[in-house]
Amino acid sequence: MKKYWDHAIDFDDYLQIAHQRLNNPQTEKDVEFKPYYELGIHRMDRTLKKFEADEEQIKNLVSKNFKGKILIISEAWCGDASASVPAIVEFFKGQNEVKIFLRDSDSSLIDQYLTNGTQSIPKVLILNENFEVINAWGPRPKHGHELLLKYKADPEHYTKDQFYNDLQVYYSRNRGKDTIQEIVELL
Repeated sequence: MKKYWDHAIDFDDYLQIAHQRLNNPQTEKDVEFKPYYELGIHRMDRTLKKFEADEEQIKNLVSKNFKGKILIISEAWCGDASASVPAIVEFFKGQNEVKIFLRDSDSSLIDQYLTNGTQSIPKVLILNENFEVINAWGPRPKHGHELLLKYKADPEHYTKDQFYNDLQVYYSRNRGKDTIQEIVELL
C-alpha cells in the first residue's frame, strides 16, 4: 500500500488537476467528462465553503487515538466524490494525513476494492502506521446507498433523474456529516 500512498496527491493537487482537465482537456475522456468536472468543482467548492466539523465527531476521533492515514481512491468528475472528498479532507486536517490516489491513473488499486464488481468511487482506505489497510469505506454513505437501492428496485417509478436529484439534495443538506460519522466508526 505504501507504493500507492507514495503516488497519491494532496487535495490541492487534486483540485488543480480537476481545473486543468476542465480548462485544458488533454484526452477524449477529459472532453467527454467536461460537464462532470465543472459540476464536481462547483460541488467541491460548495462543500469547502459550507463544511463545519462536528464537535462530537472530533471528540470521537481524538478518543480513538488513530495514528494512521487516510487514502482516498477518487476522481474529481465523480458526483459522490465531489460531496465526500472535501469533507473528509477538511475533517482530518490537522489530525491525520489524507492523500488521494487517482483511480483512472492505475486501476490496480481500485480493482482490489470493487463495489459489487464495479470500480465505484470514492473509496476510502483507512491505513495504520505501517500502511496496512485496517478498513475501507465507500462509495457513498448509507442513506445514499438506500437511494440507489430504491432506484434499482423500481426505476420506472423512481427514475435515475429522481435518484440523482435526491442524492445531491441529501449531500447538500448533510454536508458530509454522515460520511464522516461512518468513517470515524471504522477507525
